[in-house]
Amino acid sequence: MPKITGKYETLFIVDLTLGEEGIQSIVEKFKALIEQNGEIANVAEWGKRRLAYPINDMTEGYYVLIEFTSAPAFPAELDRVFNITEGVMRSLIVAQE
Repeated sequence: MPKITGKYETLFIVDLTLGEEGIQSIVEKFKALIEQNGEIANVAEWGKRRLAYPINDMTEGYYVLIEFTSAPAFPAELDRVFNITEGVMRSLIVAQE
């Protein structure tokens, strides 16, 4: 029997040069997108952190972790939106057990 929903978590890093309003608009955009396609369990905004290695000559980024449940097809769409969104430096989506 196929899974109806799955538990996932996503971590994404937002470019600090967007400023406070730009960062919050991106975070709200992804919260809304996930809520439309699933249910958010937890949002942890880790804030400004040093990157493990420079990305586009930047050494810091704004980290956000969101835990959610959704249909198994949604994470692929979420990843696609992360990749085309200006200001998202890196993203990762992981299925939880």
